[in-house]
Amino acid sequence: MEQPTTVLVTGATGFVGRRLVPVLVERGLQVRAMTRRPESYDGLGVPVGADVADEAALARALAGVEVAIYLVHSLDHHDFETRDAAAARTFGRVAAEAGVRQIIYLGGLGADDEELSPHLRSRREVEGLLGEAGVPVTVLRAAIVVGHGGISWELTRQLIKRLPAMIVPRWTSTRTQPIALDDIIRYLAGVIDHPDALGQVFEVGGPEQMTYVDMLTVASEVANGRSVPVVPVPVLTPRLSSYWLSFVTDIDVVTGRNLIDSMSTEVVVTDHRIRQVVPGEPLSYREAVQRALAERLREGQTV
Repeated sequence: MEQPTTVLVTGATGFVGRRLVPVLVERGLQVRAMTRRPESYDGLGVPVGADVADEAALARALAGVEVAIYLVHSLDHHDFETRDAAAARTFGRVAAEAGVRQIIYLGGLGADDEELSPHLRSRREVEGLLGEAGVPVTVLRAAIVVGHGGISWELTRQLIKRLPAMIVPRWTSTRTQPIALDDIIRYLAGVIDHPDALGQVFEVGGPEQMTYVDMLTVASEVANGRSVPVVPVPVLTPRLSSYWLSFVTDIDVVTGRNLIDSMSTEVVVTDHRIRQVVPGEPLSYREAVQRALAERLREGQTV
């Protein structure tokens, strides 16, 4: 009888990782849940202690692993580009030495010929560095992932909850293509060991291309039963926007600034090849919002 694939999930306690691990276990895969605090891990899979900056610990975590799913970033640091580049280079090299046959990475949407923000530029750089040592990398490029606990979704939820009306900057008219967390999980699981996914870059998104104002409006209708009045203003710099967000939400200034820098870049799906590899219709934005709010309620928190 063939042995099940051994999969390492980095960031196993994070926003995406903690939803992905149970799905992979249910599919019969041998899952290692990588975390910096394995002694406190209470999820499914086998906890392994490692940090992407610690080569020795990574070597132990990756020993015998066939597929590695890379869900790590340092968006809450001023020097996140340097940190993420170093981590990706190290991870790719140690994975190659361990004989890993596929790395799967959740990156960011955005046309290659555009002037990308530092956040998106870093995501693009990580794609290349992960495969620098020779392991085939499967990249899923996504825009905003809508699900309970995600930073971008939390910004939206807190804004529509705390403000009776919103004065918004010009970047809120930029088009994006949000995707439900459930669909991200489905795609990540679906490309594992898939021969047509090795070394490929896929764009993933929900069915709608929306502006950030559209997203705020729909989210408010779902959560509050009404739309929040939105008043655009011509001048509100990324720096001022980040202070505004930190004032009305609990997102820190550094993370807010790094996210806002990316929101002036249009990020929409132009390549739908992922549907051939992982068939299925993605959820609508409205349904993604409903699911995110329902999960929050199940955890005993208010909408």
